[in-house]
Amino acid sequence: MTPEQRALEFDAADPLARYRAHFTLPEGVVYLDGNSLGALPKATPAALARVVEQEWGEGLIRSWNSAGWFEAARRIGSKIAPLIGAAPNEVVACDTVSVNLFKLIAAALAMRPGRKVILSEPGNFPTDIYMVQGLERQGLATRRLAPREEITAALDDDVALLMLTHAHYKTGELFDMAALTEAAHAAGAFVLWDLSHSTGALPVDLNGVGADFATGCGYKYLNGGPGAPAFAYVAERHHADLEQPLTGWFGHARPFAFSDDYEAAPGIEQMQCGTSPILGLTALEVGVDLIAEIGIGRLHGKSQALSEFFLECLMALDVQLDLISPPASGARGSHISFRHPDAYAICQALIARGVIGDFRDPDVLRLGFAPAYLRFADIAAAARHLADVLESGEWQRDEFSQRAAVT
Repeated sequence: MTPEQRALEFDAADPLARYRAHFTLPEGVVYLDGNSLGALPKATPAALARVVEQEWGEGLIRSWNSAGWFEAARRIGSKIAPLIGAAPNEVVACDTVSVNLFKLIAAALAMRPGRKVILSEPGNFPTDIYMVQGLERQGLATRRLAPREEITAALDDDVALLMLTHAHYKTGELFDMAALTEAAHAAGAFVLWDLSHSTGALPVDLNGVGADFATGCGYKYLNGGPGAPAFAYVAERHHADLEQPLTGWFGHARPFAFSDDYEAAPGIEQMQCGTSPILGLTALEVGVDLIAEIGIGRLHGKSQALSEFFLECLMALDVQLDLISPPASGARGSHISFRHPDAYAICQALIARGVIGDFRDPDVLRLGFAPAYLRFADIAAAARHLADVLESGEWQRDEFSQRAAVT
């Protein structure tokens, strides 16, 4: 039986197959980059049109009250909460991952006086490390990087915060959240988890593992659109001691009292800073509702099945690539990566064929498996195209080596 024939059988038995119709997907495109930018839910344009034409166009400023704009960040945060194993009052949708990282790192430092070290791993997503460097330049933090197999040993009395990404952005390799959180707490440190490559695709239980802080983006598996608002999580036990540094007016206890002095809102609301981006939150809410309806357990199961099937297809087609993701699906997130010296050109050749993945410098071809809308037939087709690109050598054409600004 060919990979294509097996794919048809898998698709016929797929309980999530009907959800593909909820997304806009161009004809002739196999989209394997939902781990970087999720596909457009078909309900999103109408939701945005309603907000623009009715709530903004007709309601004008009254919609902050009548349409629930003021409560949107908390409302959407409470919908994200069960997707990451949090309580509704522990999550708020706001700002970007980078901004939330800065706020959470600074808050953790303030709660651990006498400690300045932020521990992470080399090769973590750059913005995570950049935020530490920004605080370091201000004399507030010290960066320490340790290979993942040495992280536990690097936890000492100087570490205020262990900051890691649950699913590595290049390889997809997962950390053991429970074990590392426990180890950090035993050393007297807090833990901040970046869930950008986990939320909406993998089961996460922040409260179950005893996490302190977390953030994640809304534009990958939550399908909130380019630049969608992120979210911030703070465990309820820390709310009384929380002091985030960006004391903007939406984090004030009474923003419309217009006081000259800042008074933090109680609980998670103080993680807000500036005025909520209502259009971005509107699009995000559509994606969150859809992912919540499908269910993380079912999404994760299909994600594993899709990635396993892809590797089986490559084996059947005798494709020889250097897999840098864990071979076991339970040890990786919802993407698979391969190393090749000409990975960029191979990626561009695939895109020219309608198979959209992405490239990560210096030599990584990364392919994502967004389970909400991908079919097994897509996976079989992508494997076939990859085999053809490598066998024919078409990736060696000059136009495929020209680097674009976004890779």
